[in-house]
Amino acid sequence: MAGSRAGRMFTPTAAAALGLLLWLAAASVNAQTVDHSTFATSDQCIACHSNLTDADGNNVSIGHVWRGSVMAHSARDPYWQASVRREVSDHPGARAEIEDTCSTCHMPMARALARAEGGLGKVFENIEAARRGDESALLALDGVSCTTCHQIRADNFGEESSFDGNFVIRSGADPEIFGPFEVDDGLRRIMQSASGFTPETSTHMQESELCATCHTLFTTSLDADGGEVARFPEQTPYLEWRHSAYVESDSCQSCHMPETSPAPISSVLGEPRENFSQHVFRGGNEFMLRLLDRYREELLVKAPSGDLQRAADATREHLQTSSAELKVLDVSRDGEQFVVDLEVTNLAGHKLPTAYPSRRVWIHLAVRDGNGELLFESGAMRSDGSIEGNDNDEDAESFEPHYQVIDDPAQVQIYEPIIADGSGRVTTGLLSAVTYAKDNRLLPDGFDKASADAAIMVRGRAREDADFRAGGDRIRYRVKAPPGVQEVEVRARLMFQTIGFRWAQNLAPYGAAETRRFVTLYRDNASTSAIALAETGHRSN
Repeated sequence: MAGSRAGRMFTPTAAAALGLLLWLAAASVNAQTVDHSTFATSDQCIACHSNLTDADGNNVSIGHVWRGSVMAHSARDPYWQASVRREVSDHPGARAEIEDTCSTCHMPMARALARAEGGLGKVFENIEAARRGDESALLALDGVSCTTCHQIRADNFGEESSFDGNFVIRSGADPEIFGPFEVDDGLRRIMQSASGFTPETSTHMQESELCATCHTLFTTSLDADGGEVARFPEQTPYLEWRHSAYVESDSCQSCHMPETSPAPISSVLGEPRENFSQHVFRGGNEFMLRLLDRYREELLVKAPSGDLQRAADATREHLQTSSAELKVLDVSRDGEQFVVDLEVTNLAGHKLPTAYPSRRVWIHLAVRDGNGELLFESGAMRSDGSIEGNDNDEDAESFEPHYQVIDDPAQVQIYEPIIADGSGRVTTGLLSAVTYAKDNRLLPDGFDKASADAAIMVRGRAREDADFRAGGDRIRYRVKAPPGVQEVEVRARLMFQTIGFRWAQNLAPYGAAETRRFVTLYRDNASTSAIALAETGHRSN
């Protein structure tokens, strides 16, 4: 890679001196009998791309850090497995196509090989094979692994044809592995000999369009007879980013794979490289990382507990420092009411929350008098993961609207997507969804809600709310002032949940092992399913 990103290169002499060491490192990996002509499991890469330290002394080991991520566990995710089971139960005639589609980005290597052989991707067959210990499932269970992302070519980047997992990987002899750094001929030959992959330099690995291939997903909605009825924008963080101010300043990788101080990319006498991107894949799913570690035997988790816990801790830190801000703008007395004005700011480069529509963010506000007595509370979370006053948690066919003013504890400001089927009925079935009945997820800076196209537009009352704008929202609370109360203390928290109560509970009627398991996991851990992204307080005078 040209310029400062290239870092220092090995000379042919140095590369030759390292040849034996690199060969030994590669040979130390347990041999697999699975066909690696197009892909390799991550253990083939970890041998040389771990035990790395940056210039500040931080452990930035590529293999070990990735190993604790949600990306590495995409096939083991119990919520994903339960959701796929629910969809094939709802649409049994489309089971083969559903499993193929859902394996595209959760089991990408196994699915790509199946398609290359003229077949379709499998989900449950691979999981059962993994439980039996069959090597045939190794590629499937390795999730979004090294030789998936690093083989994606830039052929259709940014085009609609690249969405829905339609990334381009060239199969066949002598597969190429792309990275942003220049590699000299000596090292190129060594890696090719040790792994079968030829490293090539390309900066497209650092473009948002790489991530967009799997993180822009339009679902083909089906009617009761299996007929196609709509193309539903299930996940659109890339399109949201492209409609924001961040398109000029930050890529997906700059937030989710932040660069560190100079660090080597190889553990065997690797030269420090500038602009080293950490493979942490910072996101929002701390809850899932904790579940994967806690139920590791049942979920076939192999990554060390320490790797998962570090990833979960890093996810929490990222959410609490880089996703949102919450401020009390003013607390005043208006006759027999206290008026509380809040402002929420979205710090992310896309909607907050974004991606899979099970996610929600809401305001928990508590107002107390000078003696600490509670006068008003909106948005408290129960131990079962539901929110006090939320209509959707109480009734699967209802939902909480967007508010400009809240004057009743039974009202809650929830920033969320609510999806509906062709008859307008609220649902959590993705293949039944044709539209959004509500989408007031917080907008990123620079997002023009008036010109946003249908895939990312604001839906419901927020569309007409002038205080709901690019970068955040302002909301007013009116609290009845009891006789004699002259001052109040206001505490507010912005809460976040990756899997809302209804998205878990709607799986309960299905009798499959995967759905029963996840409902049980959620029930047993629901009290820890949400975290506070931001907190604020104010005492009136």
